[in-house]
Amino acid sequence: MSETTVAISEREQFIATKGRRKNSLKCDADSIAGCVSQRACVYCGARVVLNPVTDAIHLVHGPVGCASYTWDIRGSLSSGSELYRNSFCTDLREQDIIFGGEKKLAKTIDELVAKHPAKLMFVYSTCIVGVIGDDLAAVCKAAALRNNLEVIPVESSGFIGNKSAGYRAACEALLKLIAPVDRAQAAASRTINYLGDFNLAGEAWIIRDYLAQMGVQINTVFTGDSTSATLKGAANASLNIVQCAGSMNYLAAQLQELYGIPYMQVSFLGIEDTAKSLRSIAAAMGGGAIRAKAEVLIRRETDRVLPYINKFREKFIGKKAAVYVGGGFKAISLIKQFREIGIEVVMIGTQTGRREEYDTIHELVAEGTVILDDANPAELERFMTSQGAHLLVGGVKERPLAYKLGLAFIDHNHDRKHPLSGYDGAVNFAQEVYSTLCSPVWKYTAGKGGG
Repeated sequence: MSETTVAISEREQFIATKGRRKNSLKCDADSIAGCVSQRACVYCGARVVLNPVTDAIHLVHGPVGCASYTWDIRGSLSSGSELYRNSFCTDLREQDIIFGGEKKLAKTIDELVAKHPAKLMFVYSTCIVGVIGDDLAAVCKAAALRNNLEVIPVESSGFIGNKSAGYRAACEALLKLIAPVDRAQAAASRTINYLGDFNLAGEAWIIRDYLAQMGVQINTVFTGDSTSATLKGAANASLNIVQCAGSMNYLAAQLQELYGIPYMQVSFLGIEDTAKSLRSIAAAMGGGAIRAKAEVLIRRETDRVLPYINKFREKFIGKKAAVYVGGGFKAISLIKQFREIGIEVVMIGTQTGRREEYDTIHELVAEGTVILDDANPAELERFMTSQGAHLLVGGVKERPLAYKLGLAFIDHNHDRKHPLSGYDGAVNFAQEVYSTLCSPVWKYTAGKGGG
C-alpha cells in the first residue's frame, strides 16, 4: 500500500521518505481542492510580512473574521509606535457584496485617518474582494490624495495562489515605499538591511546587538520594529541579509536588480548557524577587524551557552522530533539545532519550502525520515505516530493535534512570545524542549507517538 493512500493519492508527489522513495519532492503548488491544508492563505502571507510595520494603519478590506490577526496573537515588538497592534476592517456584509464595497472602503479610510494620524496605511484585499472585484488600487490612490498620506493596496485576495503569493504581494507593497538614492554613496555606507526578521519577542534587537559588537550597523529591518521612514531608506544599505527566505527572497532579488544591493542568506537559529552567519556577514563586510570582533563574540557566547546546552542534551537521549514549519530555511536550521541537543528529526515538512531547500533537507536527514510539502492534519498524524516522534515543532494550527496525540509541542511560529534567535535563543529552545518533552504530564496520557 502506498504511504499516501491513507490521505489522497494526489498527494503522493508531495511526500518523500529518504532511502525508500524518490528524492525529488513537488512543492510551491496550490493546495489540492478538498484537502484541508495546514498552509495559510494569501492574505495571511501578506499580513505576516507587513504587520510589524509599527507606525502604519493596517486596514483589512473584507469580512471582520479576516481581521482577527491582532497584536495578541503576534509576538512582534516595537520600540516606538503601537499603532500596528490594532487591526481595522471594513466589515463587508451581504449588501456590500451585492452592491460593491468601494464606497465603504473610502469612508473607512477617511474615518481612520481622522482618528489615527499616520503617514502610511496598508489596505489588504481578501477573498471576497477578489470575488466582487472592488478596484482597490483606485480607491487607495484617491484616498491618498484626499488625506495626504501614503495608502498602499496589498493585492492579497484569495484564489490567486498560496501563502507564497501573499509574501510576494507584501514585497510588492514594500517596493512601492522604498525611495531611490544615490547608489554610489549608499554602497559606501557599509550598513546592512536585515530581511525576514519580524522582531518576535525582540529577536531583531538581539541580532542588532551582535552586529553592533562587530562594528556593523543595521540600516533597517524588514519588517520587525520598522517604520515608514526606515523602510523608505532601505536603498541606502550596502548589503541585504535574509533570515526568512520564503517571505523575503523575492524582495532581496528585486533590491539587487533595482538598486544593485547584493544579498546573502543567514540563519540565527542554533549555535552552528548563528556562528556561520556572523562569519559570513563579517567576510561580506570586508573581514579584517570585523572578522576579528566576530570571532571574539562567537567564542565568548559559545563558551557561555554550551554548558547549558550539554546539560539538557543528557536528558534527550533516544528522543525523536517531528517538524512542520512555514519555510524551508527554518526547517534546515531546526534539523541542525536538534542535532546540537542530541535529538533526531524523523519527520519534517514545510508550508512554502522551495525545491533547493528540500534538496538540502534530504541531504541532512537520516535514512527513513519522512519529508512533506503543504501537509494536512491526517498526514501529520499518520507520520508522527508511525515514525515514533516524541515532540512536534509547529505553529498554532499544529498545537491541538500534538496534544490530542499525547505528544510534546513547541511553538516556533509568529504567535510565540519568547526569542529563539541567537545564543540565548538556543538556550531558550533547549529549555523549552526539556520543559515540554520531560514534563511528568506525559505519564498520564496515552501517547500515540514515541510514548
